[in-house]
Amino acid sequence: MKIYQGIEQFEKLEKAVVTTGTFDGVHIGHRTILNRLIEVAKKMKGESVLLTFYPHPRMVLQEDAELRLLNTIDEKTQLLEKAGIDHLIIHPFTKEFSRTTSLEFVRDLLVNQIGTKKLVIGYDHHFGRNREGSFEHLKEYGPVYGFEVEEIPAQDIDDVNVSSTKIRKALVAGDVKTANNYLGHNFQLNGVVVHGNKVGRELGYPTANIDLQNKYKLIPAEGIYAVKVRLKDESYNGMLNIGRRPTINSGNGEVSIEVNIFDFKKEIYGEKIQLELIERIRDEKKFDSKDELIAEMQKDQVKCERILLH
Repeated sequence: MKIYQGIEQFEKLEKAVVTTGTFDGVHIGHRTILNRLIEVAKKMKGESVLLTFYPHPRMVLQEDAELRLLNTIDEKTQLLEKAGIDHLIIHPFTKEFSRTTSLEFVRDLLVNQIGTKKLVIGYDHHFGRNREGSFEHLKEYGPVYGFEVEEIPAQDIDDVNVSSTKIRKALVAGDVKTANNYLGHNFQLNGVVVHGNKVGRELGYPTANIDLQNKYKLIPAEGIYAVKVRLKDESYNGMLNIGRRPTINSGNGEVSIEVNIFDFKKEIYGEKIQLELIERIRDEKKFDSKDELIAEMQKDQVKCERILLH
């Protein structure tokens, strides 16, 4: 997959088969559109192109400080590459760009810049200034500018019955299994291992403290999770704590993200780490003593190992 940081980097194609949108989560609803895009491109002997935007339009237009995304731009890029797209254009979304009319968007970007011969869009897709553009507009523009448009039927999207909003709600509730089911892949947290206060070592469960380095990334409900860990192309099992460590009462009550990697003793400060969340096993609790906490962590490990066997 070729990646372009802005549409001006893209060289116009002879037969571009295009879709456009934010695609946060690259969930199974999105896959319906992507699979069709790739299928059409092959039939036409063309190339598949996805035009997406960064930052998320809601961050720019609504200055939505509360918005939390399922993917960082790097995570989304990896998922789209796995999906089999030929070209990914990540165009900067600004207030100025948001004033692009639906006609300008189609004529100047999709046709003149990309070379769109077929546009594949999801049901009820809107685009352009104030979301004025619709499927009806595209059907009018198509014959004028020499492209066909195909809308994925509502039935196909409804059969999947999934949206990024539903997935966010599931994760905020700690229901990772449902979220993963909707995503079609395991929800990820990616970050860098940073120094903590090393209390885990005293408990016999050393943890890697993780800095996500992205304030817009959604963090699921606090609690203990069974996770798969990826470090330097190696995979491990582990248990993740998202929370405020009430028993130890360290960290000034701020939410920390720390993972205990099973059977692992290397120093990994400064390393990139990827966590795939598989299942949430319990709430974070305050225990009366460190001994009680250790006993519970031993049970947590057994539960997590059993979950991760499957």
